Amino acid sequence: MLTSKERAELRAQANTLETTLIIGKGGVTENVITDAANQLAVRELIKGRVLETALLTAREASDALCEALGAQGVACLGSKFVIFKKSEKLAREAAEKARAVKKKAGNPVRRGAQERRKQAKLERERRNEYFHQTAVQAAISRRKGNE
Repeated sequence: MLTSKERAELRAQANTLETTLIIGKGGVTENVITDAANQLAVRELIKGRVLETALLTAREASDALCEALGAQGVACLGSKFVIFKKSEKLAREAAEKARAVKKKAGNPVRRGAQERRKQAKLERERRNEYFHQTAVQAAISRRKGNE
Protein backbone atom coordinates (compact mmCIF):
# COMPACT_ATOMS: atom_id res chain seq x y z
CA MET A 1 0.00 0.00 0.00
CA LEU A 2 1.27 3.44 -0.90
CA THR A 3 1.60 6.14 1.72
CA SER A 4 0.16 9.58 1.03
CA LYS A 5 3.67 11.02 0.50
CA GLU A 6 4.55 8.30 -2.01
CA ARG A 7 1.24 8.81 -3.79
CA ALA A 8 1.83 12.58 -3.94
CA GLU A 9 5.31 12.04 -5.39
CA LEU A 10 3.97 9.61 -7.99
CA ARG A 11 1.20 12.07 -8.94
CA ALA A 12 3.86 14.74 -9.44
CA GLN A 13 5.87 12.38 -11.67
CA ALA A 14 2.72 11.52 -13.63
CA ASN A 15 2.08 15.16 -14.55
CA THR A 16 4.75 15.04 -17.24
CA LEU A 17 3.78 11.59 -18.57
CA GLU A 18 1.98 11.16 -21.84
CA THR A 19 -1.21 9.12 -21.90
CA THR A 20 -0.11 5.72 -23.17
CA LEU A 21 -3.06 3.50 -22.30
CA ILE A 22 -6.47 4.15 -23.83
CA ILE A 23 -9.63 2.26 -22.89
CA GLY A 24 -12.41 2.35 -25.45
CA LYS A 25 -15.98 1.13 -25.53
CA GLY A 26 -14.82 -2.48 -25.24
CA GLY A 27 -13.79 -1.75 -21.66
CA VAL A 28 -10.97 -3.54 -19.90
CA THR A 29 -10.23 -6.41 -22.29
CA GLU A 30 -7.40 -8.96 -22.34
CA ASN A 31 -5.55 -6.83 -24.90
CA VAL A 32 -5.73 -3.78 -22.66
CA ILE A 33 -4.50 -5.84 -19.68
CA THR A 34 -1.54 -7.31 -21.62
CA ASP A 35 -0.65 -3.86 -22.99
CA ALA A 36 -0.75 -2.39 -19.49
CA ALA A 37 1.36 -5.28 -18.16
CA ASN A 38 3.97 -4.69 -20.87
CA GLN A 39 4.08 -0.97 -20.11
CA LEU A 40 4.38 -1.60 -16.36
CA ALA A 41 7.29 -3.97 -17.01
CA VAL A 42 9.16 -1.20 -18.84
CA ARG A 43 8.24 1.67 -16.52
CA GLU A 44 6.58 1.52 -13.14
CA LEU A 45 4.12 4.34 -13.69
CA ILE A 46 1.60 4.62 -16.54
CA LYS A 47 -1.12 7.09 -17.36
CA GLY A 48 -4.35 5.99 -18.99
CA ARG A 49 -7.46 7.54 -20.40
CA VAL A 50 -11.03 6.30 -20.70
CA LEU A 51 -12.84 7.40 -23.85
CA GLU A 52 -16.30 8.95 -23.59
CA THR A 53 -17.81 6.04 -25.52
CA ALA A 54 -16.69 3.56 -22.86
CA LEU A 55 -19.27 2.41 -20.36
CA LEU A 56 -16.77 2.74 -17.50
CA THR A 57 -15.57 5.64 -15.40
CA ALA A 58 -11.86 6.26 -14.93
CA ARG A 59 -12.10 4.96 -11.34
CA GLU A 60 -13.79 1.71 -12.42
CA ALA A 61 -11.26 1.13 -15.20
CA SER A 62 -8.36 1.87 -12.86
CA ASP A 63 -9.70 -0.50 -10.20
CA ALA A 64 -10.24 -3.27 -12.77
CA LEU A 65 -6.71 -2.91 -14.15
CA CYS A 66 -5.18 -2.74 -10.67
CA GLU A 67 -6.99 -5.91 -9.65
CA ALA A 68 -5.96 -7.76 -12.83
CA LEU A 69 -2.31 -6.64 -12.69
CA GLY A 70 -1.66 -6.44 -8.95
CA ALA A 71 -0.91 -2.74 -9.33
CA GLN A 72 -1.99 0.22 -7.23
CA GLY A 73 -4.08 3.19 -8.27
CA VAL A 74 -2.37 6.52 -7.80
CA ALA A 75 -4.87 9.06 -9.12
CA CYS A 76 -8.11 9.42 -11.04
CA LEU A 77 -9.04 12.81 -12.43
CA GLY A 78 -11.80 13.25 -14.98
CA SER A 79 -11.30 10.63 -17.67
CA LYS A 80 -7.63 10.02 -16.84
CA PHE A 81 -6.05 7.68 -14.33
CA VAL A 82 -2.56 6.74 -13.16
CA ILE A 83 -1.48 3.30 -11.95
CA PHE A 84 1.77 2.14 -10.36
CA LYS A 85 3.40 -1.25 -9.93
CA LYS A 86 6.80 -1.71 -8.30
CA SER A 87 9.15 -3.38 -10.79
CA GLU A 88 11.71 -5.76 -9.25
CA LYS A 89 13.91 -5.51 -12.34
CA LEU A 90 14.04 -1.70 -12.23
CA ALA A 91 14.67 -1.79 -8.47
CA ARG A 92 17.61 -4.18 -8.95
CA GLU A 93 19.07 -2.01 -11.71
CA ALA A 94 18.74 1.12 -9.56
CA ALA A 95 20.40 -0.65 -6.62
CA GLU A 96 23.31 -1.81 -8.81
CA LYS A 97 23.73 1.70 -10.21
CA ALA A 98 23.70 3.17 -6.69
CA ARG A 99 26.32 0.62 -5.57
CA ALA A 100 28.53 1.50 -8.54
CA VAL A 101 28.25 5.23 -7.78
CA LYS A 102 28.95 4.58 -4.09
CA LYS A 103 32.06 2.55 -4.91
CA LYS A 104 33.25 5.20 -7.32
CA ALA A 105 32.55 8.08 -4.98
CA GLY A 106 34.73 7.13 -2.01
CA ASN A 107 36.93 9.66 -0.28
CA PRO A 108 38.36 12.11 -2.85
CA VAL A 109 41.39 12.95 -0.69
CA ARG A 110 42.26 9.30 -0.23
CA ARG A 111 41.65 8.57 -3.90
CA GLY A 112 44.00 11.45 -4.83
CA ALA A 113 46.68 10.18 -2.46
CA GLN A 114 46.33 6.67 -3.85
CA GLU A 115 46.65 8.00 -7.38
CA ARG A 116 49.77 9.99 -6.47
CA ARG A 117 51.33 6.91 -4.83
CA LYS A 118 50.57 4.85 -7.90
CA GLN A 119 52.16 7.46 -10.19
CA ALA A 120 55.25 7.68 -7.93
CA LYS A 121 55.62 3.90 -7.96
CA LEU A 122 55.46 3.83 -11.77
CA GLU A 123 58.07 6.61 -11.93
CA ARG A 124 60.38 4.71 -9.53
CA GLU A 125 60.02 1.53 -11.59
CA ARG A 126 60.83 3.44 -14.81
CA ARG A 127 63.87 5.07 -13.20
CA ASN A 128 65.10 1.74 -11.76
CA GLU A 129 64.70 0.08 -15.15
CA TYR A 130 66.68 2.89 -16.80
CA PHE A 131 69.52 2.68 -14.25
CA HIS A 132 69.53 -1.11 -14.49
CA GLN A 133 69.85 -0.94 -18.28
CA THR A 134 72.61 1.69 -17.95
CA ALA A 135 74.52 -0.45 -15.45
CA VAL A 136 74.23 -3.52 -17.70
CA GLN A 137 75.50 -1.53 -20.69
CA ALA A 138 78.42 -0.16 -18.62
CA ALA A 139 79.35 -3.66 -17.46
CA ILE A 140 79.26 -4.96 -21.03
CA SER A 141 81.46 -2.12 -22.26
CA ARG A 142 83.97 -2.67 -19.39
CA ARG A 143 84.17 -6.36 -20.19
CA LYS A 144 84.82 -5.58 -23.85
CA GLY A 145 87.46 -3.08 -22.79
CA ASN A 146 89.24 -5.67 -20.61
CA GLU A 147 89.42 -8.21 -23.39
